[in-house]
Amino acid sequence: GDRPALLAQVAAMARGPYGYVVTPNVDHVIKLMDGRVAEDVYRGAALMICDSRILAHLARLKGRSLSVYPGSDLTADLLASDHDLTFGVFGPDRVAFNELTALYPGRRFTFIEAPMLTPGTPEWDATVKTACTAEWDVLLACVSFPKQERFAHALRAAGRPFGVTLCVGASVDFLTGRQHRAPKVFQQLSLEWLHRLLSQPKRMFRRYVIEGPAIFGWFVRTEVLNR
Repeated sequence: GDRPALLAQVAAMARGPYGYVVTPNVDHVIKLMDGRVAEDVYRGAALMICDSRILAHLARLKGRSLSVYPGSDLTADLLASDHDLTFGVFGPDRVAFNELTALYPGRRFTFIEAPMLTPGTPEWDATVKTACTAEWDVLLACVSFPKQERFAHALRAAGRPFGVTLCVGASVDFLTGRQHRAPKVFQQLSLEWLHRLLSQPKRMFRRYVIEGPAIFGWFVRTEVLNR
């Protein structure tokens, strides 16, 4: 669906039984392909919204249409909307949280502490319990992939009754100016990955130069050669 329809769907999910939204990109698909991410965590999402123009281009080659709605845009649009929602924020530190709340003075926010968590540890379980009972309709889960997806999945297992978790990575950093989105021309040319690589070469080199190109080999094998 288009962006207004997807935005309305997410807002409706915030008022319904608990679910979570994942935003697949090339990095996610690569890690799902090689088993570094458990498929049930990703497949357990109530909604998948494509975050990658590269994936959309590959889908188009197979005659499929994917609407691209980056998680950072979804987050910004939901915060700017007139939907009366309370937002939980998980991942950013207290300073970033305060910067976010200052940008949206009319919004209600709940800060959820996110220490350096390892899934399965007592600290992880305690944080899941805290988030499960906290006041929010929309939880912005902004930690690294796949930790944010595993956290969203764990909330359902812990019995969160309502609301929606958005697994949206660096979205709060983009909103508060700690990181910068690619210029529009880069986005329109499907080169947002290049902007991130040039901006953070040490952090992004492996993702975009070593691992990312494997998506094209996978596409040829599975979709062209049917192997």
